[in-house]
Amino acid sequence: MRSSAAITAAAAAMAIGLAACGSRSDTAAETTSSSTTTTSFELPPPATDTAALACPTAAPDAAAEPEWTLSGATGSIKVTGSTDTAAPRVEVQAPFSVTETQVQTLKPGDGPVVSENATVLVCYMGVNGRDGSVFDSSYQRGMPVDFPLDGVVPGFQKAIAGQKVGSTVAVAMVPADGYPEGQPAAGIQPGDTLVFAIKILDATP
Repeated sequence: MRSSAAITAAAAAMAIGLAACGSRSDTAAETTSSSTTTTSFELPPPATDTAALACPTAAPDAAAEPEWTLSGATGSIKVTGSTDTAAPRVEVQAPFSVTETQVQTLKPGDGPVVSENATVLVCYMGVNGRDGSVFDSSYQRGMPVDFPLDGVVPGFQKAIAGQKVGSTVAVAMVPADGYPEGQPAAGIQPGDTLVFAIKILDATP
């Protein structure tokens, strides 16, 4: 399966590249739900067969209580992790920013611990804290992607390494752990704080 999703490495050693992306602009004071924006990216072909797996595409329950509420240096976020039948929700009071990368385990898994150099199979949603727009989502495409953790932005690696397979996690990352120079094709500007909601489906050493 060749996915149209990607997370591009900010460091020079990272090789994954963005292809194209859409974004949405909102006012700074507006609360934005991430479940309404569409995008497209490119990842290398996955190392494992993901045809039998799927990421839920249904909208999350509007009445579900957030599992992580975080006030930033500016703005705030509320994150509700995905379930077996529904995608996650990331609500942003924009502009949201943090001064240090923060990781939250929303639902712990019971699988093996993920190593720093593992190849992982995940469903994920990426949200720009500046305006609340979704810049990438495998949930919108309905299919997971896999990639080595040493080939993604540092903040994504920090979110997953050390977690157990089966866990649902979220991360709010400083620009240095994401795209310090920005990614214009993704609508990401220098200085943007990024938020990811991630479901870890599998990992191999």
